[in-house]
Amino acid sequence: MIQRSPIFSARLAAVSRPTPAAWHYVAYDRLLLPPDADPATLGLVFVESTHKAERRDYHKRKLAFVLSNARHFALEQAQRGYHVRYIGTDEPFDAVLRELPGLTCFRPAERELRHDLAATPIQQLPDPTWLSTPADFATACPRAPYRMEPFYAHMRKRTGVLMSKGKPVGGRFSFDEENRKPWRGEPKPPARPRFLPDEITREVLELVSARFPDHFGTLDDYAEPASHDDAEHVWQFAREALLPLFGPYEDAMSRAEPDLFHSRISALMNLGRLLPRRVLDDVIHDHATGTVPLASAEGFIRQILGWREYVRHVHEVTDGFRDPPLANPLGATRPLPPAYWGTPTGMTCIDSVVGEVVRTGFSHHITRLMVLGNLATLAGYAPRELSDWFWIAYIDAYDWVVEPNVLGMATYADGGRMTTKPYVSGAAYIDKMSDYCKGCALDPKRSTGEGACPMTALYWTFLDRNRAVLAGNFRMAMPLRSVEKRKDLPALREHAERALTLLAAGKRLDGRVP
Repeated sequence: MIQRSPIFSARLAAVSRPTPAAWHYVAYDRLLLPPDADPATLGLVFVESTHKAERRDYHKRKLAFVLSNARHFALEQAQRGYHVRYIGTDEPFDAVLRELPGLTCFRPAERELRHDLAATPIQQLPDPTWLSTPADFATACPRAPYRMEPFYAHMRKRTGVLMSKGKPVGGRFSFDEENRKPWRGEPKPPARPRFLPDEITREVLELVSARFPDHFGTLDDYAEPASHDDAEHVWQFAREALLPLFGPYEDAMSRAEPDLFHSRISALMNLGRLLPRRVLDDVIHDHATGTVPLASAEGFIRQILGWREYVRHVHEVTDGFRDPPLANPLGATRPLPPAYWGTPTGMTCIDSVVGEVVRTGFSHHITRLMVLGNLATLAGYAPRELSDWFWIAYIDAYDWVVEPNVLGMATYADGGRMTTKPYVSGAAYIDKMSDYCKGCALDPKRSTGEGACPMTALYWTFLDRNRAVLAGNFRMAMPLRSVEKRKDLPALREHAERALTLLAAGKRLDGRVP
């Protein structure tokens, strides 16, 4: 691939250094150096592999983001005095790295890369980006079923984050109940910074367009961060302009403002461009100085010190839900419909969120869970297929991220190993928490008949067909009692089946011709 990048190759060659005594492999998702690295003795190896890029239909934007950040990081280190060896290949990573003795690398975050490197002689170093250890997880979650709440409380106590005299600041570990406001147009989110591609990024965009033209998504209007300075700018903007209002509107969804007050730093953090410890320290400081309210600070910290760390431990101890094999107790086996690939459905919520993913490779965590994951769970779409879709579609997605979030939280396909219930809803929740239903041809207040939103029919029929599986779940007791009282179940089943048939065929549910 580097042969098709003359500008980058020339820039790198211009700052090359003498061959060092030792080498460190910089993986695509760990753009950082060992803490004691010295450019006088350590060289850096990077590998761009089309084999990885072609393994699945990764979003074009994701490929461009990863490659552009890797190349900028390589140049930044070369300018600091490191000898950089940047290898372009069509071979798997292990085929290249097996030929380079004496390498070190950080233990890969992705299970897939760990397997790729298993047969190589690379010495793996502890990954310094994580805030917790396997011992932390074992202490808080000694056996399945695992739960995030005790893990998060353990991490708060051990690290002292938002703690005072052994107690959580504000008297509670979580302020989640205060962070559930819908957004009704005010306050207006500020315009986000954009990063016009420099010559290195433009070369990457040309490469991705030429080599992967049929991959998912688009590169139109690409303006993603690529350099160290870009990443710093993204974070400083988030601290000052977004985090003060993040908490109250954390669960809100909007077609008009898809990102609202979310920081959108997950992709940078998952590459190592922004380190979790530094980000937490900044938020703690901003709360202490009064610029970020407690509910916003705690909600943000819970995502990083809590959920992010928790899902990577669950992923590892279950081997990505392969040990034991995925239970799939809800019997979800339907193939993913064309809607997830951008075919319009007439459902504004689905079409808006998928359209945003096609354009940007991103949507925030509630739209992932309560729109895309919700439809998949209600409809019974195959969990692994949905997880693989998230893996290719999102710019911040890696196996350790998507498999717990999709197979565990979103679809309950793990049978409750990491969450207490399926996260599902009818149209009423989406109508309450978003502006998607306003102007949609499918009425959220109607459950059957022409023009009724199918989410509600799908919700009640989901509960109906899974009564036996969910009967012992205390958190599902109330909705299960409610479904027993429904006298319109035959009509709901008919409406739901019609919707599933149209979705499978790639046809609109609102009667319009595409």
